[in-house]
Amino acid sequence: MKASPYQAFPAAEARRLVERFEWHDTPKHGSWLDLAEPELAVLTSQCLDRRIPDKQTPTKEVAAWGRHRNSRNAKADCHFTTDTARVKLKHLYPVL
Repeated sequence: MKASPYQAFPAAEARRLVERFEWHDTPKHGSWLDLAEPELAVLTSQCLDRRIPDKQTPTKEVAAWGRHRNSRNAKADCHFTTDTARVKLKHLYPVL
């Protein structure tokens, strides 16, 4: 949140920090980690699931993989609804 630095620092320093960072909003229902973990699993299975001989190889392959995924607008598709959660996670809900 861009207002946060202004609460902690003088205006000039806060402005410098706000302009220095690239800001990304997190999803309303979940976290960025919930979206990143499946992508990292796909990356691992498609690109990094073998012995890699040197540092340059994964750098090139991960960049190519990222371009490929981005060019096809790959998206996270979550089908876990509140109703599904109540069934699958019933043991976590209190009995009233």
